[in-house]
Amino acid sequence: MSRHYFVFVRAILVALGLALLPLLIGNMILENFAMHQARNEMNAIADRYISRSEAAISDVVEVLRQMQVKGLTSCTRQNQGEFEKTLSENVIINAIGIVDHRGVPMCYVPAQVRRGSSILPALKPDAPRVGIGMSWMEYQGIRTALVSWKLRNGWRLVANISPTVLAIEPGPDYLRHASEIEVRLGRDHVWVNPANSNLPVIMGSNFIEEFAASTIYPINVRIRSDRNAVMSLVGELKIVAVIACSGIAIFLIALGVWLSWKPEKDAEDDFVASIRNNEFIPYYQPVVDIVTGELQGCEMLMRWQLPNGKMVPPGQFMTYAETSGHIFEMTRSIMRQSIDDLGELYSKHPELKLSVNLFAGHFNDRSIVDDLLDIYEDSPIALNQVVMEVTERQPLEDIDLARKIIAELQAHGIRVALDDVGTGHGGLAYLQKLGMDIVKIDKMFIDPLGSEENAFRLVDAIAELADTMNMGIIAEGVEKYEQIVLLRELGVSSAQGYIFSKPPPARKYLEFAEDIFTDRRNPVKVLEEKKEASDAALEQVASQDSTN
Repeated sequence: MSRHYFVFVRAILVALGLALLPLLIGNMILENFAMHQARNEMNAIADRYISRSEAAISDVVEVLRQMQVKGLTSCTRQNQGEFEKTLSENVIINAIGIVDHRGVPMCYVPAQVRRGSSILPALKPDAPRVGIGMSWMEYQGIRTALVSWKLRNGWRLVANISPTVLAIEPGPDYLRHASEIEVRLGRDHVWVNPANSNLPVIMGSNFIEEFAASTIYPINVRIRSDRNAVMSLVGELKIVAVIACSGIAIFLIALGVWLSWKPEKDAEDDFVASIRNNEFIPYYQPVVDIVTGELQGCEMLMRWQLPNGKMVPPGQFMTYAETSGHIFEMTRSIMRQSIDDLGELYSKHPELKLSVNLFAGHFNDRSIVDDLLDIYEDSPIALNQVVMEVTERQPLEDIDLARKIIAELQAHGIRVALDDVGTGHGGLAYLQKLGMDIVKIDKMFIDPLGSEENAFRLVDAIAELADTMNMGIIAEGVEKYEQIVLLRELGVSSAQGYIFSKPPPARKYLEFAEDIFTDRRNPVKVLEEKKEASDAALEQVASQDSTN
């Protein structure tokens, strides 16, 4: 064999040796790190469950207290109507009512199947004002947390907390599928086991365990995780040996790739710089009540404004932004800008809504939930003023995960709209499975209104479906007054489109809103007056023709 061959072999052996030595040392270090990291993650998960549980119970206690203050302490028809109103205003409550001193329901909204059976223990003389326990809701077939508020006559106001309150994504993937989580009220009542459906039984002592308890309410959380799953993090070190043994080949390949990729890399760097320089800015298209002319809010749209003032159309950058992953930071950027743009207006007018467009990739993990809370929770724009728009043009990879994320958003008061209805992959399945609050009819169905009978029937069917499912509905792309008339006939009262305004920058949108709020301009009345003037002119021309 040649000398060059032995040099080549020796180089490979040296490379492997240099890779294996740190691998052996790093193996011990990483195992300790994995255990430490897993315990930190488990503690964070437990704290999140505790925090969410405490917040939900405190909110329900305040609702019951306010009901007593308002005198809603009996089962009159009027009071039951107020119960229904209270239920519709509080997404974390799925039933509310009154029980007598024996704990037997006297009235419940919605009505329970149970007749004459107690849902609470009999009231003791020394019972505290607030009671917390579990209840079986027969009409839904689920166990829910139950909060009670003692009244002076021995009756109690009660409310069931929706299970979606604790629809929390339980940590990173390596723990999510190998952890046993149990939330308890007191010692004996299991509130929820959110992560047990696919979990094999953890045997013997091959697990690590963390425990957390509330300092306010009798709530405790126990988390057990499979030790083998935790140690699976160390397996990635095997890649180091492969990289070390083939370093030269990788370097040469990487060099060739880098030389051919350099122009694309420069373009990537320019795009990142544009994000950093806030060149991606929000425009705001108004949403108007087409019956009263009132402003209901706006949809926030992304635009790219170059330093020279030129605008780049969304079609030229949006696909690249989504496929490259830059869309996440771009979305965070315009959400932060919306607070500076609209914070003062929205704090003065809490009825206004701000719609933010998401794409399918936002529902691959729950980071969008953290982004929304970080940006809007303590801002002048309240969470209940925010609407997330989910397009059905792109398929969601994991419907179950998307449903959990949407439920968590709704638990914080954020509403969720299905955009581009009828044009994409989800259709009725999305409406059924994802629990949407609003549907938005795409422009392709609005354009032919008045000229195509099928378009009228399709919009009518969508409107009827939205009404049946108790969802709001907004028409997009409205450009003609005749479309407004037909939409009113179909029961659609909210719309957006060029007939009111093209998507303007913040300054123009604020002027548009100010004109409406100061009664200087009612966009619907302006259209009606133009229509009446046009009709009158046509009648005059027709009258002159007939006279002649």
